Amino acid sequence: MAEESRRRAGLLLHPTSLPSPYGAGDLGHSAYRFVEFLAAAGFGLWQMLPVVPPHRDLSPYDALSAFAGNPALISLDWLHDRDLLDASDLARARAVPGTRAGLLILAASRFSSRAGDALHAGFGDFRARNAHWLEDYALFTALRESLGDVPWYLWPEALRDREPKSLCEARVMHASRVEALCFEQYVFDIQWRELQAYALGLGVKFFGDVPIFVARDSADVWASRHLFRIGDDGSLAVETGVPPDYFSADGQRWGNPHYDWEAMAREDFAWWRRRIALQRERFAMLRIDHFRGFESCWEVPREALTAADGRWVQAPGRELLLALVATAGPGTLVAEDLGTITPAVDALRRANALPGMLVLQFAFDGNPGNPYLPHNHTEMSVAYSGTHDNDTTLGWFGSLDANVREQVLGYFGQHAGDMPWTLMRAALASVARVAVLTLQDVLALGSEARMNVPGVARGNWAWQLREGSVLDAALARRLRDMLARYARLGG
Repeated sequence: MAEESRRRAGLLLHPTSLPSPYGAGDLGHSAYRFVEFLAAAGFGLWQMLPVVPPHRDLSPYDALSAFAGNPALISLDWLHDRDLLDASDLARARAVPGTRAGLLILAASRFSSRAGDALHAGFGDFRARNAHWLEDYALFTALRESLGDVPWYLWPEALRDREPKSLCEARVMHASRVEALCFEQYVFDIQWRELQAYALGLGVKFFGDVPIFVARDSADVWASRHLFRIGDDGSLAVETGVPPDYFSADGQRWGNPHYDWEAMAREDFAWWRRRIALQRERFAMLRIDHFRGFESCWEVPREALTAADGRWVQAPGRELLLALVATAGPGTLVAEDLGTITPAVDALRRANALPGMLVLQFAFDGNPGNPYLPHNHTEMSVAYSGTHDNDTTLGWFGSLDANVREQVLGYFGQHAGDMPWTLMRAALASVARVAVLTLQDVLALGSEARMNVPGVARGNWAWQLREGSVLDAALARRLRDMLARYARLGG
């Protein structure tokens, strides 16, 4: 059976949600234990959100770089095991929240004197392989930090506009910080590859997420401004967003710059090709967030009161998707095709053989033809009980009015006490090739465990699994029995 046609199941959990004694979860011991749980339960996929460095709001969809790894995911224990941190450093990290960044700087300062030959040997090769983004990212981050973390479009003009003389002076002035930032990315890369190899050895593959747009305040826009529709001073005439939908009555203003598609096409979409190639090194499969933006994008004028005042603008979907599929390989991309989907968007997805998404929480509007209802599912799809943008299944079910609740229970022939397992079974039983559950649903958690509320600026992305949470052999057996029943065991 071809790899892309196998029935598989995945579990959705962002690594920052893993338990950790040092704050947010990372690529250390808890990640390895989670991989072991996935393998014991029969899951072949670990789906994550983007693993890029976020801004202060912690959103992985609004990153400082579309290429860099999130340094907050670096395992401090790993650095200790290689003599780059001492036991006293780890004790400080456990006792004082927010010390991780300082300890990464300390580890970088010890790299030349304490690291072993093998660690030294790969650093130069890593920098050479990633030169197309790494040096710009490191300089951007060093400058941004030195200027009080203000966005690049508020920097002094010479630095804002990347005047060669000023950049040369900045590289000299911030050489040690640039070196430390490159070291962080090198360590992230090694830790990622080691965890990935361990997972593959247990039959678990990583399933990633690529936001369609990038942040205005990012190394990508600062270093490649010609590829974005942005003024010389960094101003936006229009910004990205979506019209009114399930999540927001006024639509959403995302604040990202639109791509200059003509400029990208002249370069044969090289920036996108490099981005997808790097993410494919990290992930066996990639979800393309807001796929419909490849067919046309929602533009919101700067002066508009709400996102509802925007308009759809055509994008070069056919040419771009040909480049991305050629780079990623067949059967590796998934389209996030939720929201306002037109026949043209659906045709673009099908022409490139990308599975779409089917979210069961969207199924119960009283229409028997609703595509999210299990009897309407198609094979070339990924079925979800819910996503990071949804409430947990228990939270969702508890928020429904009585009529919709009865509709849900009547459809499945179940009683309310069987939630969230009823919805999870439906996802696994679907004809969709891949089914993904959330860990919050597997643990039957309520709205307190929700990861994100779209359109709400604060309080998101911070949910974390508690130390000692029950991911035990009994739960793994229950899940494995379900996956076996629906022919979804393994990767």
